[in-house]
Amino acid sequence: MKRPKLRKGSKRLTCHKRYKIQRKVREHKRKLRKEAKKRGNKKPRKDPGVPSAAPFKEEVLREAEQRKQRLEELKQKQKLARQKEFEKKRKLEAKKDATKPKKDPEGKESTVKLKTKSNKQLDKNSAKSFCRELKKVIEASDIVLEVLDARDPLGCRCPQIEQIITKSGEKKKLVLVLNKIDLVPRENLEQWLCYLKNELPAVAFKSSMQLKDRSTEKLTKKRGHKDVSVSNMCFGKECLLKLLRKHCKTQEKAVKVGVIGFPNVGKSSIINSLKEVRVCNVGPLRGVTKCMQTVHIDKEIIILDSPSIVVSPSNSTLALALRSLTAVEESRNLLDAVNAVLKHCSKQHVMLCYNIPDFRNSLEFLTLLAQKRGMLKKGGVPDTESAAKLLLYDLTGAKISYHSRPPMSQNLSSHLTKEMVAEMQKGFSSEELEKDNMSTINAVKHPNLASSLLFQFSGMTNGATEETALEEEMSEQDDLETSEKENDVANDQESAEEEAAVEEENNIQVDNKTSHQKPKVKDATLKRQLAGGEPNILSYNLDKTADEDDAYDFNIDYA
Repeated sequence: MKRPKLRKGSKRLTCHKRYKIQRKVREHKRKLRKEAKKRGNKKPRKDPGVPSAAPFKEEVLREAEQRKQRLEELKQKQKLARQKEFEKKRKLEAKKDATKPKKDPEGKESTVKLKTKSNKQLDKNSAKSFCRELKKVIEASDIVLEVLDARDPLGCRCPQIEQIITKSGEKKKLVLVLNKIDLVPRENLEQWLCYLKNELPAVAFKSSMQLKDRSTEKLTKKRGHKDVSVSNMCFGKECLLKLLRKHCKTQEKAVKVGVIGFPNVGKSSIINSLKEVRVCNVGPLRGVTKCMQTVHIDKEIIILDSPSIVVSPSNSTLALALRSLTAVEESRNLLDAVNAVLKHCSKQHVMLCYNIPDFRNSLEFLTLLAQKRGMLKKGGVPDTESAAKLLLYDLTGAKISYHSRPPMSQNLSSHLTKEMVAEMQKGFSSEELEKDNMSTINAVKHPNLASSLLFQFSGMTNGATEETALEEEMSEQDDLETSEKENDVANDQESAEEEAAVEEENNIQVDNKTSHQKPKVKDATLKRQLAGGEPNILSYNLDKTADEDDAYDFNIDYA
């Protein structure tokens, strides 16, 4: 028998009951107020702030905000220094524990097999495991596709990896894939293709963004829905597959194609576009792919997805900001990264891009950006850290359109020779490749040259290929960072002490002046008013120095 549906009880109240509750609440609040009055707990007075009649109000407020930010930064640096010391102590203790031989309850010494196993099983997010997986992909593949961001193709090239591929005696082929061509002006893209084809075969590509996984694809097929949006369309797919199939005919076997590149250049997006299904995980965060992954495009082509190339710490600040895996996570280097980015591009273009007013330095830019985007901490303080992360995500992602100019000279790179270039271009028809690239360029909608940001990049980015070299570089960088931090903390403490001492002296001087001396009055009318017994008006002292004039003193009441 079917159960009858039970109706929920109504939440309505009678007016008598509702008014009674309201009266009781009022009485309770009155009682609490009376008790508080007896105890004498008064509310803390609100900060009146800077009066509107005060001179240089904007400068005073800006100085107060900068002082607050400086103190916050000092606290954060001290906290990081403490954390680093604590981590060092922990590591030393762990090493001591590892060296001590452990004994079983029976009395026999236990072997250190478990520890050796745990050491072998590296953390998937570590740089060592990334290097190891990348080596696996290069060794297993017949053709290596080096994916470059079309906005900075030269900065996305790694000479160390290219050297390993070209010098391997297994006749591996290296092909450059220019991804994100829809974010670059057409003239600039054509110049880059012309420059790159002299060294290695280059393919223009635009990967699709909104691909779904297999489960959602089945549902859409049943309903007959088809997404034909611009972001879902892929360009350059036929050209790349044609290139790979031609090489496959010469080999007479299934070709393994390795896809390598720096973080956020679109390696996994290219694989998804070729397969037309979301097979690999994609995201705006750096280092989403952590290990080698095989994807079968068809019977002839097998693609190997790889983790990103690990950037060498010896690179410039700009290269580390845009290509490093940990640039966004490390909060201490965010301001330096933003400073490097702003130095290498036009200020006017940045102001137009983010719709913000003029700024003097990177910190002011971040405060303006945080206020514009509503990134505020407790008390309305702008969250500069989040604003810096937003800028870096926009630059590496597909939001901002910017471009870089190719070098004027057409000389070969130092790690390549004419014989290597001839070997790499053998089996590929350059004329056909050029025609296919032109057809993809014509199909894609490009941004205007005037609206695109112009960046000045230095050159190729060095990558860490060997684990030992990476360890040495990282240890050197850590030593440098620790020494720099110690110096910074000491300097900041000294400056904070000096500022506190100066502020105390100023306060004492102001108190003495207001109690013993009459205010200096230059205007004749004000002198007459004071002499004639008219109400006293406190005048602003215009003979003060610039430092005293800019600082706002809360002990003086401005009239």
